[in-house]
Amino acid sequence: MEKTSIDQLAMIKNYLNQTNRFESRSVEQIRQEMAETAASLPSHSDVKVEQAIIGSMRGEWIIPMQPVPPQHEVILYFHGGGFIAGTCEFYRDLATRIAKASGTKILTIEYRLAPEYPYPAANEDCIEAYQWLLANGYSANDIVFGGDSVGASLALMTLISLRNEGRELPAGAFLISPHTDLVHLDGESYQSRALLDPTGSLEGSKRILNAYVGTCSELDPILSPLRMDLQGLPELLVQVGDHEVHLSDSTRLTERAKAAGVQVELEIWENMWSVFHFLAYMLPEAQQAITKIGKFVRGKLDQ
Repeated sequence: MEKTSIDQLAMIKNYLNQTNRFESRSVEQIRQEMAETAASLPSHSDVKVEQAIIGSMRGEWIIPMQPVPPQHEVILYFHGGGFIAGTCEFYRDLATRIAKASGTKILTIEYRLAPEYPYPAANEDCIEAYQWLLANGYSANDIVFGGDSVGASLALMTLISLRNEGRELPAGAFLISPHTDLVHLDGESYQSRALLDPTGSLEGSKRILNAYVGTCSELDPILSPLRMDLQGLPELLVQVGDHEVHLSDSTRLTERAKAAGVQVELEIWENMWSVFHFLAYMLPEAQQAITKIGKFVRGKLDQ
């Protein structure tokens, strides 16, 4: 398998360490920098990009052109961004690569962002998006959830909420660098990977939680899906870098899910950090991880 050299990784990590720390920048600065980055990301001529409106939310369809994907299949994607940032444009390159790898169209939604819209706004919007797909002719077994960082948290929380309501669940879900316990923040890797992770930190995770819960005096257990009953969830694919502070969130989730009878595959990527997939245009490991996501999605939708 092709790998990026250690020297190249060191250069990339040094750059990310200087520019991607949530705890050191304002909400406005983060959103502005995301908008500027989105404008510089690679474009793809072999997909169609179509706008969508889901209730009061904006969304975006990414549809591969060749081969034409089945009309009835879809990936519902929940973006990251610490609950405070994230747009369809910023996620278009990543969504496109996942859509092409899986041969499936993908719908990215723009749920309401904190601090303007604190908990449970984003959770409610993710459930609404799934219900919108069902109301528009999609079957649960033709839908796969996906998400990165807090978007992966939202995917997990949505699955648990739907299960608790007795609703039919999607065919599966892939989770990229998930935060699985936003309340306790006690994973061992917050300490052991603190100097290795160029994008994540304990302080950054505390900021994410504080931004999303606002003035809530009592935190909902759903914010710690790791500590909830995981029985009955669909098959999961979890991808995480071995240099990221959320590594323990992924390993502990995998252990608890397996103990609950959930089929789950954990992939730990050597020398990688949180959502390294964003750099698929320059990191062969990132594109390889996306290819594996594509195989997982196809395996669930072809059953």
